[in-house]
Amino acid sequence: MRMLVALTDRQWASHLRQHQELEEVNFWRPQSKDEFRALEPGEPLLFKLHAPERAICGMGWFEGFTKLPVFLAWKTFGGGNGAPTYEEFLARLRVGRHGTPISDLEELGCIMLRQPIWFSKEDWIPEPSDWAPNIVQGKTYPADSGVGRGIWEQVLERLPATALPAGEYADAGPVTFVERVTQQRLGQGAFRALITNAYERRCAFTRERVLPALEACHIRPAARGGSHALSNGLLLRADVHALFDAGYLGVHPTTLRIQASPRLQDDFQNGVEYRALNGQELWSPSAAMERPSQVQLEWHMDQLFRR
Repeated sequence: MRMLVALTDRQWASHLRQHQELEEVNFWRPQSKDEFRALEPGEPLLFKLHAPERAICGMGWFEGFTKLPVFLAWKTFGGGNGAPTYEEFLARLRVGRHGTPISDLEELGCIMLRQPIWFSKEDWIPEPSDWAPNIVQGKTYPADSGVGRGIWEQVLERLPATALPAGEYADAGPVTFVERVTQQRLGQGAFRALITNAYERRCAFTRERVLPALEACHIRPAARGGSHALSNGLLLRADVHALFDAGYLGVHPTTLRIQASPRLQDDFQNGVEYRALNGQELWSPSAAMERPSQVQLEWHMDQLFRR
């Protein structure tokens, strides 16, 4: 397992330390030209403050990386972006851009983290012994050898058992923990962000591409046992989403063709636009792991679809 010790904005950290109820945070990058490949899902990112502190003050588990327009990053993570209001968020982005104005539609690099943990000040970990002053973003370390092992041992001493994956490694040494670390489940924010880009920012039913009108939809709702896995999601226009959740629209589990319930006409004496979708092929991602699950589609047709 690797870990990334990442330089962290003091204001971002200060805001989130005051809101430890947040289960997800966005460790954003104001300039998003490059992809993020320093970590795999489930690996830790450690928050290192600049001078004068020069210390690691907390950590989070990496969920994934994506790029989102600024307005959608705020809509998805809200205060988890490390700011109390959208206006303050924009102001901090301008600082990161050296004062250059930023628009709502500009792309923002989003490093999405789950279960952030903040250490008390007396437990802050000094910066790595090999840290170079010219590092501008962060440095990756193996957690089972060298300098990285020493840092990770200190991190484990500070983590409650509930902060570890599956909550069962409180007494594990660093090597045992590294070998048995489990992949983290996506949180709600990461689910929304990754579904949006998996579907290339278009509605799976209508091909609509006006982003503010699109919403991430669970095929099987979380309240009824559904997970935040991409295979349990669709990107839908808001009105289509509402009808899918209510069972007036569905998807055939094997043909992936849209099903419009006859109850649209019976219940509302209307719905021509939605009934016209019946039989059309669902638009879905090219990557197999991102496509809707047949099992979840069957559940939706059996449990929610109105016949």
